[in-house]
Amino acid sequence: MHDFDVWAPRAQRVEVVLGGRRLPMEAAGRGWWTRPAGDAAPGSDYAFSLDGGPARPDPRSACQPEGVHGPSRLVDHAAFGWSDSGWRGLPLAGSVLYECHIGTFSAAGTFDGAIEHLGHLAGLGVDAIELLPVAGFPGRWGWGYDGVDLFAPQHAYGGPEGLKRLVDAAHARGLGVIMDVVYNHLGPDGNYLPEFGPYFSAHHQTNWGDAVNFDGPGSDEVRRFVIDNALMWLRDYHCDGLRLDAVHAITDDSATHILEALAVEVDTLAAHARRPLFLIAESDRSDPRLVRSRDAGGYGLGASWADEWHHALHAVLTGENSGYYADFGPLRLLAKALRQAWVYDGAYSPYRQRVHGRPVTGLAGSQFVVCTQNHDQIGNRAAGERTAALISDGRLRVAAALLLTSPFVPLLFQGEEWGASTPFQYFTDHDDAGLGRAVSQGRRAEFAAFGWDPGDVPDPQDPATFERSRLDWDEAGRGRHASLLAWYRRLLALRRQLPALTDPRLHHVETEFDEKAGWLVIRRGPVAVASNLGRGTWTFPAAASAELLAASDARVRRAAHGVVLPPDTVVVIQTDTVPAMTNAQPP
Repeated sequence: MHDFDVWAPRAQRVEVVLGGRRLPMEAAGRGWWTRPAGDAAPGSDYAFSLDGGPARPDPRSACQPEGVHGPSRLVDHAAFGWSDSGWRGLPLAGSVLYECHIGTFSAAGTFDGAIEHLGHLAGLGVDAIELLPVAGFPGRWGWGYDGVDLFAPQHAYGGPEGLKRLVDAAHARGLGVIMDVVYNHLGPDGNYLPEFGPYFSAHHQTNWGDAVNFDGPGSDEVRRFVIDNALMWLRDYHCDGLRLDAVHAITDDSATHILEALAVEVDTLAAHARRPLFLIAESDRSDPRLVRSRDAGGYGLGASWADEWHHALHAVLTGENSGYYADFGPLRLLAKALRQAWVYDGAYSPYRQRVHGRPVTGLAGSQFVVCTQNHDQIGNRAAGERTAALISDGRLRVAAALLLTSPFVPLLFQGEEWGASTPFQYFTDHDDAGLGRAVSQGRRAEFAAFGWDPGDVPDPQDPATFERSRLDWDEAGRGRHASLLAWYRRLLALRRQLPALTDPRLHHVETEFDEKAGWLVIRRGPVAVASNLGRGTWTFPAAASAELLAASDARVRRAAHGVVLPPDTVVVIQTDTVPAMTNAQPP
């Protein structure tokens, strides 16, 4: 067993609390304290005391069996019996991701419960599951973005062993696993890091208060803390990649930004593991430096989320124009998103009232992750409605086709593939009654400022809010849900079948549209995706030799001069002789 080690540079005395005893630790330089493990072994519970104060969990605790306020437990990562030695990883390019929240994905709400549905995902045709954060957070349920024990998988989900079983089982099914991690802030409940050292700094401020200290005094160890945490998920839990939450809220004035430093170390681990490992950034800045190579002055991350792709599509399909949707709506902006993911690439943003973003010149489609819905875009609506509750089944099918035939990395949100009727609402389970009230009141005040009726906002602390958000797997096999599921499976099969659909070269994507008539065509080599979002029937011109690969509606029919599309339908056609459109507006 390794020694007990903890970084506490401001403490004058540090003790290990072990089996009711307080055992003194020795200073080891640069703020570190150490003590031999002695008779402590995996399964032993322990904590640390600073200057005679109360017992606190280890900042690097691998297991918190009693929650974020309880003792830490020693874990031997080498003891797990992995069976995935034949797993060689998966490249991000060409893959389709599936975002899921462990607490609501299965009836059990655990890692083991998720294993029961891996067969569905493999049969669907996705390549990897992306888990919302599972680092230890307060209470029995939550989204996970208020985690405080970054090295300890949530014990209510099944702890370290449960997560390893899930990853092992996923790899056995041919599915990769991506972990969502949060390095821009920590939650307030159970966050004992400030007692141990300068993990946060008032030099930079974020929406959550003092920023994580990536560039001030003591930041070397804070940076190491984050990098070691990232490497742990990839090495000890065999994850294939990480999704980095809201990197625009990470502030770092160092010569080497923490994101670049993290990417270097992940690439180094990948070389040793001899399998692909990647980092995906969530950012609202439309900044290509995130994914540009380090030789070209970038950070060298694998991909960036492109929420503007979602916004452009959502605004067209729903007609919503409030908040940031005010920047979207016309078909021409959706066509731009379909070609390059980011709409605001140095263009003026009316919503922001300034120029936003930079051009995507030289980037590949595989460097962008896009979606028609995700946890944020659903859960941050007042009532947590899914897109299926906002638009017709026809438009849902159009959205799926535009997503799954795109040159980007598509991401599905749990249940999207069958138009799940269950919402995904914002839920918490704070034991601190004052904090719980503050969260509930703040949520309602936030939406009231946007014009929503506060009475329509579910109470995050009400257990019913969590229960409503659980997937109903039984409905996936019934009626319209089963029909939509079959459509998703068909599109995913086409994506694997046709090289043109996984081609990441953006200059191979062409779009045509008619704003007034409401039709939109995307061409990718020999494949054309034609959709009719207008009010009247429209005929897509195609030669008789063109092969109709997929049609979203039985009412779609062939005619002498093409394919007749009723409103809210889409087709995928393969041909080398699709004629040029007439009356098409320029891109």
